[in-house]
Amino acid sequence: MILAVDIGNTTVRTCGIDSDEARALRFSVRSDTAHGMTADGYRAQLLKLLKSNGADPAEIEGAVICSVVPELTAPIQSCLNIMIGKKPVTVSSRCVMPLKMNVPAPERVGADRIADSVSAAAYYPLPAVTVDMGTATTFNVIAKGGVFLGGVIAPGTETGIKALADGTAALYAPRLREPKNAIGRDTEECMISGAAIGAASLIDEMTLRIEKELGSPVTLVITGGLAEYAEPLLRHSHIRDPDLLPKGMALIYKLNHI
Repeated sequence: MILAVDIGNTTVRTCGIDSDEARALRFSVRSDTAHGMTADGYRAQLLKLLKSNGADPAEIEGAVICSVVPELTAPIQSCLNIMIGKKPVTVSSRCVMPLKMNVPAPERVGADRIADSVSAAAYYPLPAVTVDMGTATTFNVIAKGGVFLGGVIAPGTETGIKALADGTAALYAPRLREPKNAIGRDTEECMISGAAIGAASLIDEMTLRIEKELGSPVTLVITGGLAEYAEPLLRHSHIRDPDLLPKGMALIYKLNHI
């Protein structure tokens, strides 16, 4: 079993992936991102997580980390190195991967965007656009031949709601859900409509603009913890793949582990 640890700004997702099949997840668990976590703290959390999912630490053959939180990367690397007895693969533009980075500064592309793009290039018809809906909403454009062309970064759906609440005196941050109507009848319904339908409209319109620039239709793949709220509202044909990122991490691990 390969352990894939996706360290995001809001949550840490830990997945157990079959060693022989990168698309076969044995378990997937999300926990809140604890800024300031130590290697020992993560080890205790990980052992509890493995036990609750019926997994034996001795089954772990290797690990791969995808991190957008630099302060947590080193402690988790250290923890996994000690537990497994080998250095985990850490996703970056320096990794060997079936993706060509056609951007001026590939080293500045987020690890999550790289993993999403590697997965899309491996499993879906190209050209493709991936949309990962989390703390930020990130678009990646992958051309034929597995060429990463760049993309778009926009505020995440919940991030927008929280910013609106923080920046106003009379508004609060409601719990995100799928809106019943576009026209809200009270403040909460208005904010939910603006967030969810606004996110879907962003994806639809941005995808159309990308297709126009490419001169070709694309395979639209959406993922991320907040994708469930936008998916029913999308007009563009699409595929929802909640495991897009860990599957890309597993592919990168296979090409880079020692």
